Amino acid sequence: MQNVLVLGAGQSATCLIRYLLDNAREHGWFVTVGDRDQELAAKAVDGHPSGDAITFDINDNELRTNQIARADLVVNLLPNTFQPMVAHSCLHHGRHMISASYKDRAMEEMAENARRKGVLILTECGLDPGIDIMSAMEIITRINDQGGVIESFESYGSGVPAPDAETNPLRYCITWNPRNVAMAGEQGAQYLEQGKIKIVPWHQLFHHSWNEDVPGIGPMEAYPNRDSLAYRDKFGLHDTHTLIRGTMRYPGWSETWHQIIRLGLPNEAIVIPNLAERSFAEIVEMFLPQTISGSSVEWRTAHYLRISLTGTIMDNFRWLGLFDDKPAGIQGRTAADALIWLLKTKLELPVGARDAVILLHNFVARYPDEGDRRERLTSTLVHLGDPHGSPNAVTAMARTVGLPLGIAAKLLLTGEIPLTGCHIPTHPAIYEPVLRELETAGIGFEEKVTPIDENV
Repeated sequence: MQNVLVLGAGQSATCLIRYLLDNAREHGWFVTVGDRDQELAAKAVDGHPSGDAITFDINDNELRTNQIARADLVVNLLPNTFQPMVAHSCLHHGRHMISASYKDRAMEEMAENARRKGVLILTECGLDPGIDIMSAMEIITRINDQGGVIESFESYGSGVPAPDAETNPLRYCITWNPRNVAMAGEQGAQYLEQGKIKIVPWHQLFHHSWNEDVPGIGPMEAYPNRDSLAYRDKFGLHDTHTLIRGTMRYPGWSETWHQIIRLGLPNEAIVIPNLAERSFAEIVEMFLPQTISGSSVEWRTAHYLRISLTGTIMDNFRWLGLFDDKPAGIQGRTAADALIWLLKTKLELPVGARDAVILLHNFVARYPDEGDRRERLTSTLVHLGDPHGSPNAVTAMARTVGLPLGIAAKLLLTGEIPLTGCHIPTHPAIYEPVLRELETAGIGFEEKVTPIDENV
């Protein structure tokens, strides 16, 4: 019997765990789910005979070592900061690891050791990064096989409420780790546009947005996501003059979030004394210079940020509760913890509403053997979740993060991935079967090809 250890039982793990348990009897697996909250892990296992739930603390060295040593495969859904720790333990015991997190420098440094030990460390295998990478690689390979040269590639991902959902003024709901939303863009971004490298620092990221029209959805606003240039070698796009990986939100999100960053709330470094006893008005006041005077914290905030006191951004601040003057009972120590608490409290998906996952690829390809014919290829995925609150409801986010991880785990455990070392899913042995099975599960792309008339 093969043992699978799943680390993390949060919102994005539910579909993954169900997939592994549903396939456990056929393939002879036993699935252990570990989470800091043992009750959450037990809820995900739901009494399945091929599963077990344990309390798991990543910082407990003995516990981590013992559990990973017992596993044949570790599926890691813990925050990205813990990924090197999990990967090191996996390498020490010669165990495979699959993750939805980004492949960073720490993973690169483990590649040779993983190859020597015959271990596969597969990262970026969820949604974004994950499905976006696999679907893009399938199209890139197809264009190259047809003799095409890719001149431009833009890829955007989004997890938002469904277009028909009645939600909140920000038109956003939390369906994944709220810290990732609170600290979005903390590393800034870099991309390639018309042959020129563009760098966007963190404090300017949400001021650096543009419109994207999504087929079947309509206009959305996009902003760059991390280091797009890192994918030039990964995708083999050496002739590409434009390479952008970005994130999309409904129009209006970026202008509000830009001001939250300017205010300084996404701060994990400074400890605020007695945070649980503080109101949000007190916390906001801490970020306002003493030289700003006025009759209310609202007025001083608007004056400090140089925005309209009666405008949409301040309305959004009020709706979020940033000026509430009663102690909120916040769990945590920093302003970022307070912001995360606020997002979880205010941006819950309403009962009956659905979330949506949206992926959009825009390619411009040239075919030298066909008279330099050029075309634009647009590939779009729109996947809707189940209505929130309905029996056995699964969000689109949980499904699209969890299923590719589960399918990749199955391929690895059944010996169908001939790779060792540290990889992302750009190999056809991974992306071809994963994309096929996703399509049978109703997660597929619609493509549109439009000729580019050079005379117009």
